[in-house]
Amino acid sequence: MVRILVIEDEERVGTLIRRGLEEQEYEVTLARDGNAGLKLALTGEFELVITDIILPGVDGLSISRQIRDALPEMPILMLTALGTTDDKVEGFDAGADDYLVKPFDLRELLVRIRALLKRHTVTQPPVAATQFQYADLQLDLRTKTVTRGGKEISLTPKEFRLLEYLMQNKERVISRAEIAENVWDTHYDTGTNFIDVYINYLRKKIDKEYSLKLIHTKTGMGFIFKAG
Repeated sequence: MVRILVIEDEERVGTLIRRGLEEQEYEVTLARDGNAGLKLALTGEFELVITDIILPGVDGLSISRQIRDALPEMPILMLTALGTTDDKVEGFDAGADDYLVKPFDLRELLVRIRALLKRHTVTQPPVAATQFQYADLQLDLRTKTVTRGGKEISLTPKEFRLLEYLMQNKERVISRAEIAENVWDTHYDTGTNFIDVYINYLRKKIDKEYSLKLIHTKTGMGFIFKAG
């Protein structure tokens, strides 16, 4: 049975989530504040953590960062009433894998949970496929490092995953919808531009200081990773 930790201080919301997940035969533990939730999460006894952002004690962003540091592979789903692009970017930068804005339909929550669990149980690639190189850019999945021209570049977890996907799909146009589905495990919301925000983050880090540009925009279509 899959064990899920829910960190939610609103009693009604927490109870509804727990009942809905238990009906789907998940084993659910409910924490009512950030301190208790963080302590439980760091035991490593759960397959997924769902956390609100605004919590008494430790907030959800801090919880996510500490989980990501201690348990890098733990799937984290954030729940919040804050739904702007900046809010989503902040959540992803803190280490969240997905982001669901309140109020939400329980069916949508279940879809997100299944996607995260499926993604994190996929067999890891063989050693031969854990390093990618294109032009003078190198990405190593084992050490989670990126270098260009021998210079190490610091990326957030989501920036790293986005670059990995671009390099895996080099020299072909990738739509925003495809990126949303494969990097964020979510449907692309045309009302937000968080994918463009992350593309710009990557450009500043891996292209800005170099004459050879690797990330290019195809107007009306998406992006392409290629030299030139």
